[in-house]
Amino acid sequence: MTRIRWDERTRCYLERRTKQGMSKREIVRCLKRYVAREIYRQILPKTITPTASPAT
Repeated sequence: MTRIRWDERTRCYLERRTKQGMSKREIVRCLKRYVAREIYRQILPKTITPTASPAT
């Protein structure tokens, strides 16, 4: 709910989805999923690339 009030990207999304005929309840449900995906990407560990082993 805070994002709807303060975040410009979210407010634009809200306007766009309202024009498409979605209810506020449906829009909030979509936003929750979007926020969950955004947070999940932030907490994932960084991908470790294998290093070349020295020649023996």
